[in-house]
Amino acid sequence: MDVGLLAQYLIIAAAVLVSAWFVARRQFPNAVRRARIALAIPLVREGRASWLQRIGRWVAPPAALNDGSCGGCNSCEPTQPRQH
Repeated sequence: MDVGLLAQYLIIAAAVLVSAWFVARRQFPNAVRRARIALAIPLVREGRASWLQRIGRWVAPPAALNDGSCGGCNSCEPTQPRQH
């Protein structure tokens, strides 16, 4: 296989992975959050190497506020009708 063709395949594969990640985050935010938590929990356990714990903290999603929303964009609630 030619080096140029291999580089082209690697660039296309990276573009497909980035696109799939973007779509997953936009369309399925709760599933992505659960997957990130499932990946991070084993890495941050006590007794793991410090570099593994750093990776686990990096993978872990940011803390969600308990404001009654789904944890996504906070715009899924019905809007109040405008008063004229």
